[in-house]
Amino acid sequence: MNDASNDSGQPLIAHLLELRNRLLKAMAAISVVFLGLFYFSRELYTLVAKPLMQAMPEGTSMIATGVASPFLAPFKLTLYLSIFVAMPFILHQAWAFVAPGLYRHEKRLAIPLLGSSVLLFYAGAAFAYFVVFPLMFQFFTAIAPEGVAVTTDISSYLDFVLALFLAFGLAFELPIAIVLLVSTGATTVEKLASARAYVVVGCFVVGMLLTPPDIISQTLLALPMWFLFEVGLMAARLIRREKQKQQETPDP
Repeated sequence: MNDASNDSGQPLIAHLLELRNRLLKAMAAISVVFLGLFYFSRELYTLVAKPLMQAMPEGTSMIATGVASPFLAPFKLTLYLSIFVAMPFILHQAWAFVAPGLYRHEKRLAIPLLGSSVLLFYAGAAFAYFVVFPLMFQFFTAIAPEGVAVTTDISSYLDFVLALFLAFGLAFELPIAIVLLVSTGATTVEKLASARAYVVVGCFVVGMLLTPPDIISQTLLALPMWFLFEVGLMAARLIRREKQKQQETPDP
């Protein structure tokens, strides 16, 4: 048994030191990934810009309006990509920091949620790149007024796609949000299921806001979100059943 009297004034300092160490490890992981990717920064930017360049009219190209843009745009992309790639390790460090203060049943729920949230975020970003971007940029370049050359600035393009990567990645976190809402008692599966019609309308509204104003792009985002909503409901039901079993089974 630990003697609490010997720990007077120490727990807070110990937690702060532990937090600092976890942050340093996370920053070190990002730095290692960044150093490994920076040599390929131009190729990485070309890869990210590929959906737009393929949709641009023949004879046009992207431009750099800023003096330092040819360097800063690939640098910024590489930095964000390093955080993106290192995210599993970053979340592991966050988990290692908070895990000692969690109950056993909370740990059993948190581990799959963390893993699922990373996979869903990656899936949302991949969906945006491979499905939405080609349709979106094809639409944007097709509606350009006659006589207007589509020559997008590389920095503006990067800011645009990074925002969309984040938006689609967060949109795909819908099952995690549902599980957390039900697990914390903020709502119930039955209430969410009864509001399914409103959720479907909301998915199409989100699709309208995040994609070009054409029915194909809106549907391509709305349908996956609706599917993920149903997945979240199923996951919440399973977790609720498991929790009920644990409550019915007395601890030895």
